Amino acid sequence: MVVIRLARGGSTHKPKYRITVADSRRAATGKYIEVLGTYNPSPRGKEVGLVFNLEKANEWIKKGAQPTKRVQYLMKKAQETAKA
Repeated sequence: MVVIRLARGGSTHKPKYRITVADSRRAATGKYIEVLGTYNPSPRGKEVGLVFNLEKANEWIKKGAQPTKRVQYLMKKAQETAKA
């Protein structure tokens, strides 16, 4: 099954995540199919906290990809900021 999930990166105590499309059998930070965006839970200065390609995400969902709960939350957050 294909899933849309977060892959952790960054350094100790300063996480940054990539929003990826991957096979559910792969490791969370392993090989992925496509990167849909990035998420920084604690942006500093002019850094952007969330960059998400919603069009690509919706295409993958139509193809059968299952987003995790956290990714669903981030999708809603990205839609709200896109409208504002």
